[in-house]
Amino acid sequence: MVRSRADPRRSLFAKYCVVLFAAVALPLFANGGLEAWFGYRDRRNQMHALLGLEARDAAFRIQGFIDTIREQLGWMVQLPWAPGAEDRQRLDALRLLRQVPAIAQLTLVDGDGRERMQVSRVNLNRAGSGADRSGDPAVVGARAARAWYGPVTYHRGSEPFMTVAVAGNRASVGVAVAEINLKLIRDVISGIRVGETGQALVLDGPGRLIAHPDLSLVLRGADDPAARRLATLREGARTGGSTTGTDAAGRAVIAATAAIPGVGWTVVVMQPAAEAFRPITRALQRTGALILLGLLFAAALAYGLARRMTGPIRLLEHGTERIGAGDFAHRIAIASADELGRLAARFNAMAGELALSQERQERIGRLKRFLAPQVAELVDRCGDDGVLDGRRVEVAVVFGDLRGFTAFSAGTPPETVIAVLGEYFAALGGVVTAHGATLVSFTGDGLMALVNAPVPTPDPGLAAVRLAVAMQEAVRPLAASWQAQGYGIGFGVGAAMGPATVGRIGYEGRSDYTAIGPVVNLAARLCAAAADAQILIDAALAEAVRGHCAVTALGALPLKGLTGAVPVFGVSCGPPGAVETEGPRGLTR
Repeated sequence: MVRSRADPRRSLFAKYCVVLFAAVALPLFANGGLEAWFGYRDRRNQMHALLGLEARDAAFRIQGFIDTIREQLGWMVQLPWAPGAEDRQRLDALRLLRQVPAIAQLTLVDGDGRERMQVSRVNLNRAGSGADRSGDPAVVGARAARAWYGPVTYHRGSEPFMTVAVAGNRASVGVAVAEINLKLIRDVISGIRVGETGQALVLDGPGRLIAHPDLSLVLRGADDPAARRLATLREGARTGGSTTGTDAAGRAVIAATAAIPGVGWTVVVMQPAAEAFRPITRALQRTGALILLGLLFAAALAYGLARRMTGPIRLLEHGTERIGAGDFAHRIAIASADELGRLAARFNAMAGELALSQERQERIGRLKRFLAPQVAELVDRCGDDGVLDGRRVEVAVVFGDLRGFTAFSAGTPPETVIAVLGEYFAALGGVVTAHGATLVSFTGDGLMALVNAPVPTPDPGLAAVRLAVAMQEAVRPLAASWQAQGYGIGFGVGAAMGPATVGRIGYEGRSDYTAIGPVVNLAARLCAAAADAQILIDAALAEAVRGHCAVTALGALPLKGLTGAVPVFGVSCGPPGAVETEGPRGLTR
């Protein structure tokens, strides 16, 4: 019994399991992946809109905080300085410090740039110092633009302050310069909450932390690493609208920014990424649980279906092994009415046909052991060997043998002789079979072929002449190679047509199919008389091929074993030509 080295059932079962499992699992994974992607994208867009809205709101509120301070300072420079106005201005300044807690110090400068009064929460108050403040950047900036905002500075390296200067409507009114403690902005941003732990912060132009819900981060100063991380986060949000990065504590966050006009500050609103995408994470966990259940179901389904499908396939596999071992009586029983059931039916029908074919091949093989291939095929088609019985029929007989072979074989090593004969008979055997003739026998260096027995031929004469010409054409290149090797070998053909007795002769267990009659002797004598590359035919064949082949009359020749001279003709199947009369030259052997 023939078996493969690897068990194909195991790999086929695995393939079915994988395919069926993938058919369910891949859509689940694709759906889960698409849901995750679209959910993440939608949540990201939602967070971008929400954080951006909160950042703009915080910027608006801080802008309002600064505008309020600027407007309050504007009230201090409504009236020009006059003698005895110091008391009134001092009371107004003290009232302003009570109303605006963010102002740590207020300085009033008159129209000539002289300091007239300074009220402070941390220093001693002074009045009428007359110090020249005309070159102070705050005074210069306020006179140029009515309102001036100085850079953020850190008192004692920790507390952020900013100078705000406001000039009056007229130059004689002077300028009010205030030092603003920016720690109070914390009250504004502390009220901003995004989610559970989201928060806001404010950075100045260079990226220093001005306000943060955690005051300790602000008090650490501008060189703190946490402030640098927040500045980096701001730069990313500026370029992309929203960004992801790390906050002061090193947590991953998603952030959006909004600018505060005038002061050049930026509000950054952020939320931890874990919190922002928590709904997506929970949705993915639910989706993952559903996918896991789907995968378990797909695995069970794939396993069950694969077993149901590979069961009949194993039966078919076993059946093919039995058939391969020659047991053509083996049959497969599959009761299903689907494709597998129909396949089993076709398998059983094939097994029956193989049994008949094997029986036929064995019969033909037995016939070919003692009959020509065409004869064996004919007997098989007819169903009996009655066609081989003796009968009288019109046949064309073709003989061919080598010229000079006797001398060649006498002086040549046997292996060379056998090689030459092998090439010779291989070429002629194919030609005989191609023309539908029956190869009757091999005799040394010669052969005999019959046309129209036992296989009928519509025009046996023309078929025989064409066979003779094809034989010469097949041997011509061989003869040329033999001549090149120094072998003096040629090839001659003789053919005749007439009635003959055909049938099998022999004894029990061994028989041959042959023809007997004068036409056989005539064809043999014509072959013996033919020179190298020559084809000699009798008058019957010459008449049969008239108009189809060029026939040359060579006269009447005495042939050994025949009474009287016999008309002999040469033939070649080129363009059709008339019969020509010519003397018997060229017939020496």
